Amino acid sequence: MKIRLDPERCTGHGRCYVLAPEVFDEDDAGRCVLKHAAVPSELHEQARKGVESCPEHALVIEETGAVTS
Repeated sequence: MKIRLDPERCTGHGRCYVLAPEVFDEDDAGRCVLKHAAVPSELHEQARKGVESCPEHALVIEETGAVTS
């Protein structure tokens, strides 16, 4: 699993890094930063929660050639 971040869409609500702190972090402006280029399998559930919580849809999960948000 990989996560793609569109930094132009992120406005810094912080839901992703609050719900999935091992997958996402925040920069100095409070916007999302990815901790992993490829998410380890043990963090997949946490990553999905973070992606699904983004109100701007700035995060997208990429799995085995399929793209979901």
